[in-house]
Amino acid sequence: MRTLRRWLDDTAGGLPATFWYLWAGLLINRAGAFAMLFLSLYLTDARGASEALTGTVVGAYGLGGAAGVLLGGVLADRWGRRSTLIAAHLATAGLMVGLAFSRHLVMIAALAALVGVAHSMPSPAFVAAIVDVVPEQRRSRAFNLQFWAFNLGMAMASLLAGLLAEASFVALFLVDAAATLLAAAVIAWKVPETLPRRPTAPAPILDTSRSGQPASVQDLRSGPLDGAAVPPRRAGRQRQRQRQPGLHTALTDRTFLTFVGLTFVLAVLTMQTSTIMPLAMRSDGLRPSAYGAVVALGGVLIVLGQLFVPRLIERHRKDRVLAVSTALLALGFATLAFADDLVVYLAAAVVWTVGQMLAAPPNAQINADLAPPELRARYQSVFYLAFPAASFVAPTLGGVSLQYLGDRHWLIVGGLGLLAAGCHLLAGPPRERRVAALRLLSTPLPPPTPAPTSASASAR
Repeated sequence: MRTLRRWLDDTAGGLPATFWYLWAGLLINRAGAFAMLFLSLYLTDARGASEALTGTVVGAYGLGGAAGVLLGGVLADRWGRRSTLIAAHLATAGLMVGLAFSRHLVMIAALAALVGVAHSMPSPAFVAAIVDVVPEQRRSRAFNLQFWAFNLGMAMASLLAGLLAEASFVALFLVDAAATLLAAAVIAWKVPETLPRRPTAPAPILDTSRSGQPASVQDLRSGPLDGAAVPPRRAGRQRQRQRQPGLHTALTDRTFLTFVGLTFVLAVLTMQTSTIMPLAMRSDGLRPSAYGAVVALGGVLIVLGQLFVPRLIERHRKDRVLAVSTALLALGFATLAFADDLVVYLAAAVVWTVGQMLAAPPNAQINADLAPPELRARYQSVFYLAFPAASFVAPTLGGVSLQYLGDRHWLIVGGLGLLAAGCHLLAGPPRERRVAALRLLSTPLPPPTPAPTSASASAR
């Protein structure tokens, strides 16, 4: 009993109530977000759309998602986390009702694009709100629980979607709308606004890649990190950027963009399971039920094992954890070059799923550490762009690679993953120096020691 209590405390202890209401809203949101999983079947079976038109409509949903991520990040920083979450959920519910009763394909395509926007808007706001309310030393377990809730909700959505789609596509959209309204009600009732209304002056974006250790607090506040003289015009531009921080700040932050690039590679690897692997299994003569078994195994492993991850990784550097997790993904997918039966696919799925589980908490925590407080949601929006980009690149290039290279495609995927693992080890130290420098900047300077008066000097 004592061991169980200790495990629960390490996994979920010390988190504020606001986090748990955000967590509940995310779980309801994911569990109810099942209508778009069957959008392609709805278009072909219920609306008689061609495969080409169906692909265009589904693509419009994806493009809307990319726009929604950026819009959600900007609104969450300017308007507020709570307001953005409620508005996005209400908009999604209304659009789902519209999709349920729309008959014209042009209208369905327009609504699908808008649903993509509304579906993606909450992501930056959810994460920014979690960072706002959870102390830094407990964020790893909070992000671990967030990833667990996301996957648990998706597993529930997949099960419910299949049952509802067989009964009625209209019911599919309406139940999705009702679940979205329930998530909005939980957030409106229990989640306060977490955005600081009067943020402090934005901290400069520090490039520590060419320096050894962070400078002192006084040095960081008084001038450039490397001590070099800044030309007047450049200094003026720097002051203007600091006065008006925005989305461009994240898009020009080299340290952050390096991390986003490595996350993009991780997403490309992960997308293989839903884009290229089904084609490979079909060419190996395996039935669709075999693919379902591989996907189900990954979901079960995450739901059962993700809660044990924090204690496993808490004593290790985040860059090393990400290097190991990416290497496991690379190893798992490279194994598919030699797979010809279901047993090998299942064994490989175990390996890459463990890699996914290990990567989730440090990935989210590094993203939070690199973001200035007043730009948290904007940084989150740029970070989340890696996933729709990967969802486009993975099937586009992967399909060509599989067609012309065959099983060698998986060796290329494995090599890409190993290269990314090495880059994590190289990028980790300068990234940690950057985070340490930002923490020093947020530390208040000690008050100056008063100079001795003439009376006290004569007394000595």
